[in-house]
Amino acid sequence: MTSAPPARGRWIENWDPEDEQRWEQGGRQVARRNLALSVLSEHIGFSVWSMWSVLVLFLSPRIGFDFQPDEKFLMVVVPTLSGALLRLPYSAAVTRFGGRNWTVFASLVLLVPTAATTYVVQHPGTPLWVFLLIGAAAGAGGGNFASSMTNITAFYPQRHQGWALGVNAGGGNLGVAAVQLLGLLVISVAGDTHPAYVAACYLPLIALVSVLAALRMDNVAVVRTARGAQREAAKNPHTWWISLLYIGTFGSFIGFGFAFGLVLQSQFASTPLEAASFTFLGPLLGSVARPLGGRIADRCGGARVTLWAFAGMAAAIGILLPAGRSGSFPLFVTGFTVLFVMSGVGNGSTYKMIPAVFARQAEEAVTSGRDATAAFARSRRLSGAVIGIAGAVGALGGVAINLAFRSAYGHLGSGEPAFYAFLAFYGLCAAVIWTVYLRGARAATVLPDTTRQRASHVR
Repeated sequence: MTSAPPARGRWIENWDPEDEQRWEQGGRQVARRNLALSVLSEHIGFSVWSMWSVLVLFLSPRIGFDFQPDEKFLMVVVPTLSGALLRLPYSAAVTRFGGRNWTVFASLVLLVPTAATTYVVQHPGTPLWVFLLIGAAAGAGGGNFASSMTNITAFYPQRHQGWALGVNAGGGNLGVAAVQLLGLLVISVAGDTHPAYVAACYLPLIALVSVLAALRMDNVAVVRTARGAQREAAKNPHTWWISLLYIGTFGSFIGFGFAFGLVLQSQFASTPLEAASFTFLGPLLGSVARPLGGRIADRCGGARVTLWAFAGMAAAIGILLPAGRSGSFPLFVTGFTVLFVMSGVGNGSTYKMIPAVFARQAEEAVTSGRDATAAFARSRRLSGAVIGIAGAVGALGGVAINLAFRSAYGHLGSGEPAFYAFLAFYGLCAAVIWTVYLRGARAATVLPDTTRQRASHVR
């Protein structure tokens, strides 16, 4: 293998990132180029997906939209739900059509909900069902995550996957903060009566990233061999344990990212400008923390770091509860910021657990006398499949968070019951990590293991 890119549209055959010599002779450059473009595409996808967390701050009687708080929470629930449901087919699509080919399509399709959003927010009196339909289409931006992560997993050796997946996901997650910063800019410069400006800014960016993906990304045959792996992965109990953990980490990140502005408006009667001035901070820091969580997990083990993350998230809830009771806006924002950061760390470390768990299973298969090449090929295939499944299930956590806030603020006028529910779930996740992955001999499944790294080079 050389550093020269393959011809456009062709598949790279015999891709083997575990071969250190071939990796240093050009594989690293190919992987980094695809990673950079994957981050860019996923970043735009996340921005489109989470755009409704910003637009609901604009939709007021001043511009002809008299929606109630529970209806606004519904507007952010629908794209969260559709994005979660699309993650499984998006992940599988990469294995059929290839990473480059699917990235081009997945980017271009975002023009539909973005253009529709630009149009409808300029027409007062548009019924709620139209907004919900467009929001559901915007969920395609959330589906991008699963296809992107499945693709990037194939490009990097297992020893670097914590970092690579963290960078890929963290760069994508920054799209949440970016669209919120854009919303703040629009409100500051043009006022809170021009939501169309937010959506319109993304139309040329979507076109640009689609062209770049078409020209510079690659397909790899390793991904193509993974067809049908989701069914196989669904039979493995680790798939569902990790998915549960990802509900707590990523579900918290995306759920709070969508809901934060509305929570501030409901809890403190914040104006759109006041809410937008703070909503970007948590997603920004949480996104930056994601690759950090992956990097630390590469050294300390994904399960340990994920357990620390849940402890930090529980502590953040411990800040939010008294802040809400006392009406302390600064303390409330501080608690949410800590929650975002720790969820970001947990996102990176939970995804690191996936390749580590299946690499360990491959080692055990080799020890039992099975063919090493087949065992580790299966490990990579299942890792990609579980990334798609966990991404889909985890995003459903964002739906649950927004439904919990909708119920709490809509019926009780306080978010406190929702925060207690989140705290209980974080405790459950911590118990799962300790019981399944950290107690006794099970710790070897997800802790650093030089034997595994050596075994992963057996071909």
